[in-house]
Amino acid sequence: MRKLNQLLSELENNIPNLEKSNLAISKANVGWQIDHCLIVLSRITSALEKSNPEEFKPKFNFKRFMVFTTNTIPRGKAKAPEVVMPVGEITENSLREKLEKVKAKVLKMETFHKNSFFAHPYFNDLNVKQTQKFLILHTTHHIKIIRDIVKK
Repeated sequence: MRKLNQLLSELENNIPNLEKSNLAISKANVGWQIDHCLIVLSRITSALEKSNPEEFKPKFNFKRFMVFTTNTIPRGKAKAPEVVMPVGEITENSLREKLEKVKAKVLKMETFHKNSFFAHPYFNDLNVKQTQKFLILHTTHHIKIIRDIVKK
């Protein structure tokens, strides 16, 4: 979980850049990228907590295999589901509040049964270990976008 905590710190450090944007990199600004990551982290950790480990159905998934093997999510290839799209005004305060809640949820993830899971829209059921890897890959994907926006 150390890696995920490092990524959360990088998101936090970029909150002051929330208004920065670069349409050549992304239609969304830095604030949207951070908010999206926090929504994903919050919703997925909640899904893990509420899941019934006995209902976990491991199944091979080629897309997941490719993403997990290459350790990258290709840009512009998948559209985020509506439930993880930021809505409303994104402010420094709203991001900081969400971040604090997400930090607590990430810590709690360590206590979940190994077969707690969430149903990913492209990768099927992901258990805790797979979910942690996905969350690291997903957050890293958006941090790379943030870095590209901020450096321009």
